[in-house]
Amino acid sequence: MDGTGHKVGLRRDLGFIHATSLAITDMVGIGPFITIPLFLATMGGPQAMLGWLVGAGLAFCDGLVWAELGSAMPRAGGSYHYLREAFGPAGVGRWLSFLIVWQIMFSAPLSVASGSIGFANYFHYLVPGMTPWQVRLFASTIPLFLIILLYRRIRVVGNLSVVMLGGVLIGCFWIIVSGLPHLSASRIFDFPPHAFHLNVIFWAGLGHATLYALYDYFGYYNVCYLAEEIREPGRIIPMAILFSIAAVAVIYILMNTSILSVIPWREAQHSHFIASEYIQKLQGRFAGQMMTLLMLWIAFASAFSLLLGYSRIPYAAAADGNFFKVFAKLHPKHEIPHISLVTLGVVAAGFSLLRLPDVIVSLVATRVLLQYLPQAIGFFVLRFKRPDMERPFKMWLYPIPGLISMMGWIYILSTSARGALLFALVIFALGTAAYLFRARARGEWPFLKAGKTEATQG
Repeated sequence: MDGTGHKVGLRRDLGFIHATSLAITDMVGIGPFITIPLFLATMGGPQAMLGWLVGAGLAFCDGLVWAELGSAMPRAGGSYHYLREAFGPAGVGRWLSFLIVWQIMFSAPLSVASGSIGFANYFHYLVPGMTPWQVRLFASTIPLFLIILLYRRIRVVGNLSVVMLGGVLIGCFWIIVSGLPHLSASRIFDFPPHAFHLNVIFWAGLGHATLYALYDYFGYYNVCYLAEEIREPGRIIPMAILFSIAAVAVIYILMNTSILSVIPWREAQHSHFIASEYIQKLQGRFAGQMMTLLMLWIAFASAFSLLLGYSRIPYAAAADGNFFKVFAKLHPKHEIPHISLVTLGVVAAGFSLLRLPDVIVSLVATRVLLQYLPQAIGFFVLRFKRPDMERPFKMWLYPIPGLISMMGWIYILSTSARGALLFALVIFALGTAAYLFRARARGEWPFLKAGKTEATQG
């Protein structure tokens, strides 16, 4: 309560349009305009586009997991609360929920940094005289500017997200509409010999392609982190998640077929500015520069909504007593978790100095190992433990999508680059050590003090 007797907390100012706009701008960032060449290289041909379909299927199945959990527990923090509820607020669930927040302190800045790096790379296209280190330093300033922009009430931010979505859709549809008259089945399906030889190399390559696809699809769940700021969360959260996945999947497929119809895949796999070169090839140099400006808009809009959503997770954990207390503070005027926002933004500025491929693979492996896979398992645990829990939305065709989600995450981890998997394991180990150190000092699970029970901890 504040001094006037009103309850202090987050404001429910976001409707369906706002929530869906944030989800789509999270998903359609600069990613697909950078990863298309990486896709083609993973399998040496357009058969790598299967990764888009596999990734869309996995995202949709996992989206059903998020939709049920998000509608049943509409609280800021998303996975943090889902795992605590599934595995117990004072036992294993306390450790897993701590790990969720711990990895967010690394993976959220990595995600924001990927958008910042993409922004700086496309800016380099317009200003070719920049040195590599100037590009990196420029990228590191983007998250700092985002902090300033997000330092305001959520209603204003929600309206900004709708405006930014307009730029995202203009860029995507410009590519699609420009390419439709030039659609070429001979180029789209120009498969090299033995493209579909189903050996170990094929499945490993498809796993790498799917990893890049998932990076591009990531963000459909971001509305769950803003659940306490969404009106009618039991209805709007599932709608925003599933609609955004379906819409973005169609957009991605149309963009890829349009680009491959104009730029042969053997040329496209070596491109660093695929969207700009595509438009330039069709409409000239000036149009290519205009497309580059749109790419800057898209990259910025994505990083904007990512930092907004993730800044709510440390806040939720700290308010729940399972993270450092300072992150539970709300700004007295704007009513936003400003400590969390500033911290993640500053860390993202540091990560923006790294190479983009390293950022992407480390991000995906960390998220899958410490969040998505445990959450998919926790979904079934919660169904078993709490069958009578109120669930405004229930998974379609239960339990098939949940099982596909678990198997898909295991597949992604098994085909990930060793360096990325090692990074994720190090984050897991350090997070576990930090939790145990903190739990021992506080007398929490597994170091329960005499006379203290799980009920008194929760």
